[in-house]
Amino acid sequence: MKLGVSSYSFCQLYASGRMNFLDIPAKTREIGFEVIEFSSLQVPEGLTPLTFAPQVRAACDAVGIPIMNYTIGADFINGSNGDWKAEADRLKSEVQTAKILGAPGMRHDATRGFSADKVGAKGFDDALPILAKGCRAVAEYAADLGIRTMVENHGYFCQDSVRLEKLVNAVNHPNFGILIDMGNFMCADDSPEKAVGLLAPYAFHCHAKDFHFKPGTAPNPGKGWFRSRGGNFLRGSIIGHGDVPVTQCIGILKRAGFKGVLSIEFEGMEDPINGISVGFENLKRFVAEA
Repeated sequence: MKLGVSSYSFCQLYASGRMNFLDIPAKTREIGFEVIEFSSLQVPEGLTPLTFAPQVRAACDAVGIPIMNYTIGADFINGSNGDWKAEADRLKSEVQTAKILGAPGMRHDATRGFSADKVGAKGFDDALPILAKGCRAVAEYAADLGIRTMVENHGYFCQDSVRLEKLVNAVNHPNFGILIDMGNFMCADDSPEKAVGLLAPYAFHCHAKDFHFKPGTAPNPGKGWFRSRGGNFLRGSIIGHGDVPVTQCIGILKRAGFKGVLSIEFEGMEDPINGISVGFENLKRFVAEA
C-alpha cells in the first residue's frame, strides 16, 4: 500500500488562513507521505476548478508528490434540479479537472437521500436505479480518459456497506468501484471490520480514519462530537487513538490483495499538523505489522 493524505485533513488551516492551499503538497511531502488526495479545491476568486487545477498540479510536481485521487460532491437525486443526467454531465467536467491534476481516480458522492417531505417510497432501493444510471454514465465517460470513478461510504443514506455493494453491482462497470473509509461506517452504525471485509473486493482507494465513540445512552459530550444515524456520539481522532479497529481493517485489506492507496483523512480537534503527523507514524507501523 502507498500511504497518502487527503487535503481535507488540512481544512482547519487553509479555511482559517493559517496555510495557503497551494502549500499543502510541500507540507505533505515534509511529513513523509508518498502521495496526496485532493478533497475538492479551494478555488481562488475569478478561477474555476479547471483553470486552478494546473496550479495545484504544479505545486505537487515541484515537490515530487503524485496526486492519486480527486474527491468531489454529487447528488443524482437532488443535484442539478433533480435531473440525474444533468448531474452526470456536471460531473464530467470534474473528470476533466481530475485529468488535469493527473489523478488516476475520482470519487463522487451518490446522494444524500430523498427529502423528508417526499411523499411515498424513499428507501435506498427506490433510489438505486437512478444512482446506478448516474454512476455508470460518469464511469463510462471517465474510462475514456483513463480515470477510475468511485463512491464512498459517506452521507448517511449511502453509507452502509450493504447499500454500497448493491450500488457497485448495479452499476456493473469495470471502471467503477468503492472508496472505503474505514471510519465512516460508524456514522451509519455499521461495524467497520465487517463492512471492510464485505467491500474489500471492490476497493479502488481507501481512507484511514479514526473516531472516538460514546454510546447514545451516555450524556451528550458536547463540542466537537456529532451523532451517528442511530444516535451514538462520534468525534474525529488521531489514527490509533480512537475506537475504529484500524489495524484489523488494514489486515482485512491486505488479505484481500489491496495494493492501492491508503489515505489519512484527519477530522480531529487536535492541531492538524500534529494530528496528521502522529497518525502517519502510527499508520506506517500498523501497515508494517498487519
